[in-house]
Amino acid sequence: MVPNSIKVPAAFEYVFPNGCLLVSVDKATDWDKRNTGDDQARDKETGERVWIVTVMDLHNEEGGFRQSKEVKVKVLAPVQPVPPSPEFPGMPPLVAFTDMFLVPWVDSNKCTGTSSPHRCRARQGWSIKASGMVAASELAAVA
Repeated sequence: MVPNSIKVPAAFEYVFPNGCLLVSVDKATDWDKRNTGDDQARDKETGERVWIVTVMDLHNEEGGFRQSKEVKVKVLAPVQPVPPSPEFPGMPPLVAFTDMFLVPWVDSNKCTGTSSPHRCRARQGWSIKASGMVAASELAAVA
């Protein structure tokens, strides 16, 4: 049996080579269940709750003029990830993610061509998922 999606395991150092700063932690909303008591999204395979952790990528080449350096990582965990305390007062904490994997997806909303040949504006995207969030110093100590 062929799985619905491909999961590509990725080390934190490959996805965020210069690290990342925490911006926010929010629950992912399942819009189909928004009028019920529990509207939090759950992972289709594991049934775990999905949390959206927004981080700022510290990679030098990313985020030019009018490009955001913010990246959203989906953390699959039963409880909300607790942000670590910052190393320097007044600065957001440096965070790292454990058990990361990438899931490819195709955004075909901009592809409106029905004739052949046509100019298709569909794009390939990657969703980043992880099992946990830790302080960047904790991940360095484990490695």
